[in-house]
Amino acid sequence: MFVLYALLVAIPLGLLLGGRLERLGETPVRWAPLAIAGLAIQLVLFAAPVAAVVGDAGPPVYVASTALVLAVVLANLSLPGVPLIAVGAASNLLAIIANGGYMPADPGALAAAGETMGEGYSNSVVVADPALRPLTDIFATPAWLPLSNVFSIGDVLIAVGLAWAVVAAMRRPVTAGTDPSGARGTGTNGSSRPGQGRG
Repeated sequence: MFVLYALLVAIPLGLLLGGRLERLGETPVRWAPLAIAGLAIQLVLFAAPVAAVVGDAGPPVYVASTALVLAVVLANLSLPGVPLIAVGAASNLLAIIANGGYMPADPGALAAAGETMGEGYSNSVVVADPALRPLTDIFATPAWLPLSNVFSIGDVLIAVGLAWAVVAAMRRPVTAGTDPSGARGTGTNGSSRPGQGRG
């Protein structure tokens, strides 16, 4: 949910600041397939048919997939905004591990978001006294907001870091020898200039 909001803010902001959407695809991201795999595992894990039968396997799979995504984030710390994403992801993972593979959700926050705990496995759980409570889902977006839900301080850091990373990527300078469209630079006779590679 927060990722979607971050993109809805970051992309228009990047365009307003002179960035270009196609430069997002030019940003080098190490181990990107592993991050996609980790997120895909979670999509399957929380799908209703799987959540209904996953049982005790849910928490360790959730922790492992979250750790996998965090490993990819740590591999890309040199990119703008990614250190903030790393802090947020690590915060969430600590809370999840400390609470047995679940992210505790505050009952008051759930009520404010208009949410209830569903049947089957969920990454969220309501407990009376969660470990590391300040890092858990103690906040909520208003119920009238689309995709309203509870969230943690880690989610906020991830969203801000992601927005920063997207805007920075969109405004990334064009590599020397490459024109804004991504074509290689050419000499006056139309041939490629010696010594210049693809940006």
